[in-house]
Amino acid sequence: MPGFKQVITSIVNDRDVMDMQTLACHFTDNNMVSGSVLTVESNHFAVLKARGAILAKYSTGQYEIKTPDHPILGNVSGMFFSGNVMQYEVIYINRAKLILEIEGTALSKEMAGLKYHVSAYIHVDTEDDAVKLIQHMPFSGNRILVSEVATYSKPVVEQAINQIVQLTPLEQINEKMPQIMEAVTRHLSEHFDIFGIHLNDIKATIQPADERMMEIISFQAIGLDAKTAVKTWLAAEAIKRGLISAPNILSGDGFSIGGNTMANMNIDSLTTKEESIKAPVSEE
Repeated sequence: MPGFKQVITSIVNDRDVMDMQTLACHFTDNNMVSGSVLTVESNHFAVLKARGAILAKYSTGQYEIKTPDHPILGNVSGMFFSGNVMQYEVIYINRAKLILEIEGTALSKEMAGLKYHVSAYIHVDTEDDAVKLIQHMPFSGNRILVSEVATYSKPVVEQAINQIVQLTPLEQINEKMPQIMEAVTRHLSEHFDIFGIHLNDIKATIQPADERMMEIISFQAIGLDAKTAVKTWLAAEAIKRGLISAPNILSGDGFSIGGNTMANMNIDSLTTKEESIKAPVSEE
């Protein structure tokens, strides 16, 4: 029944709703009134709102909710109605380190397709950071998921990577990884600063989007030149399909089925001397 005091907590049915995929969660309840007890777990922050305004921010502990306006009226009404008519909403923010993963595509200087994967730890460190998060990050339903943060940040990562990759030949991408990492870290840090989110241990990988290109490059990694690597890849594909001509693909020799191959004739060995074709003449 509305109007009764209660304990507000993120533990529901012996399970914390603030899991590893949830950055923030929004709680609203008609029983959340002045005098209710707010419980904040050790790895959470909490922000109290009423009528859209932020009233207070909390770290770990238990707190009694009291109305900030008309405190005497609030205490009197609490004696008769077990709380004030003002209702509250609580937003829990996860202060643990969560894993952020962002994937996308890019193009090299030769317009070769590439795919990238960026991962990092994100965390909210202070109560002020928690306030910045809920003020600037939009909610989808009653939660802010880590996957939604990744989607929100993808354009920033894509711009940071493309501004370097699009000017770099495919074979030199690995040499540019330090510059790419620096650009991604700088752009993401500036992007997350307004949301009160901090980054740690950023990692990034870039590889060809085409699986065939990856396999050919793997052959080049063992010392083969580009042409031999392509021939080796073709031979490997032929072997997978059970073609007996696979060795010929690798060696570059011709292949025939059944019988001997036709002997090659060296046309340079042919002569056109007149005496070689002159027929003997019999004397009468």
